[in-house]
Amino acid sequence: MLHPPPLCGRGRQCKRPLLGGNGVKHGEMAFDIISGIMGLEVRAYADEDIPQMRDIWNEVVRAGIAFPQEEELSLDEARAFFAKQSKSAVAVEDGAVAGLYILHPNNVGRCGHIANASYAVSAKAQGRGIGEALVRDSLASAKELGFRIMQFNAVVASNAGARHLYEKISFKQLGVIEGGFRMPDGTFADICPYFISL
Repeated sequence: MLHPPPLCGRGRQCKRPLLGGNGVKHGEMAFDIISGIMGLEVRAYADEDIPQMRDIWNEVVRAGIAFPQEEELSLDEARAFFAKQSKSAVAVEDGAVAGLYILHPNNVGRCGHIANASYAVSAKAQGRGIGEALVRDSLASAKELGFRIMQFNAVVASNAGARHLYEKISFKQLGVIEGGFRMPDGTFADICPYFISL
């Protein structure tokens, strides 16, 4: 449920609440109520964010244990890739992009009301709740865009951190697809689809 805009300094409403109404901004300092991270802002990306977004995305692609993509993005490819999403957003901490998400339809036509998203957090920024802030913001954004369901098609079973977070937020696991993800060493790992109603 989205909340009314919170009050900022001197009782004025914030012009742009963070995280779908779950964050407030005090002067130059953002505070993410969900994760409790001072200095964190989740917002739509700007063109100047693209180099950092590309680096974080490619970092996850290179690791080869979460994203299905195998090819890294050039700067031009990243610019086109992030622009074509229903929404691309960044988590900014102390002036630097610490993570991002992309949001788009999971399918077309009669299933076009189901959203899909991918999340990437810089290795040096992990473990501080930034992933949770991104997921929660993406859910609020998906609802605002008219989606009714968020579905993740291929959460790698060994990605315990992501699975714990999704289950904490009340995503439901749809089962297990055995051997659905090819790991960098050539072995095959199970994947677990998840969904949540918005």
